[in-house]
Amino acid sequence: MPGCPCPGYGMAGQKVLFLTVLALDLLRRVGGSQPALRSLGAAAACRLDNKESESWGTLLSGERLDTWICSLLGSLMVGLSGVFPLLVIPLEMGTMLHSEAGAWRLKQLLSFALGGLLGNVFLHLLPEAWAYTCSISPGGEGQSLQQQQQLGLWVIAGFLTFLALEKMFLNSTEKEGPSQVSGYLNLLANTIDNFTHGLAVAASFLVSKKIGLLTTMAILLHEIPHEVGDFAILLRAGFDRWTAAKLQFSTALGGLLGACFAICTQSPKGVGDTVVWILPFTSGGFLYIALVNVLPDLLEENDPWHSLQQVLLLCSGAVVMLLLSIFVE
Repeated sequence: MPGCPCPGYGMAGQKVLFLTVLALDLLRRVGGSQPALRSLGAAAACRLDNKESESWGTLLSGERLDTWICSLLGSLMVGLSGVFPLLVIPLEMGTMLHSEAGAWRLKQLLSFALGGLLGNVFLHLLPEAWAYTCSISPGGEGQSLQQQQQLGLWVIAGFLTFLALEKMFLNSTEKEGPSQVSGYLNLLANTIDNFTHGLAVAASFLVSKKIGLLTTMAILLHEIPHEVGDFAILLRAGFDRWTAAKLQFSTALGGLLGACFAICTQSPKGVGDTVVWILPFTSGGFLYIALVNVLPDLLEENDPWHSLQQVLLLCSGAVVMLLLSIFVE
């Protein structure tokens, strides 16, 4: 072709030249945009870091720090109620258990403990679980049949879990005796129970200090008679007074963990889903301890007068829990 610098390649050469120039231009643009892409990625990462630091900053802010301190102190006070029985049960109680008088005194305490356990389950834990379930129901229409069945299933799950635990540990602790296993099961149930108390204390302090203090005092008044019964169960399991007191105090760790969990959710409503299943599960554990480990000892009594005293003490334990549920909560 005339005028073409490369004969035979006029149109093809122009196309190749055009595509080459276009490719070079695209490469230049991409190369020039890499710093912008890098800066965009750095900005996104920076925003994520800032968001995470803001969440930790909110969690550890001055106002939230007060909530941390009050919640942990309140949960610790509830845990300290476990050593209150040291002031009530005589010093010689541990050594008297092998005598006839000491064994009868322990059965009296166990009768009160049985009433307290049953009262705690049916007058405190389960009604609290029902109330939580109703509060989270859509439209506040109350519980559906399915929700009630779920609560019942959690109670059965707690009962069967404690049964399985005793079956597993009974063979491995035959040297210690089966009663000591029941003591450890009671400590496990108390730890879970204290976890729910920590949830309640911290959730209340998230609302206001006044509500938090009232909730802490209510739980303390509610727990003192319950802790006396738990102490009697540990004495029955073969622990001495000081060992039982130390073990009771160790269950306070559950309350501290519950308080930390509630604060980390940063919402008093955020603990609702957890409480809905923990309360009936704990109820099942307490029912197992009451009906399987405590009640059989009381059924061995043949003296009619002693049996009547045991029934009266059992009723008194339930009545104390009823009065506290009515007037304190």
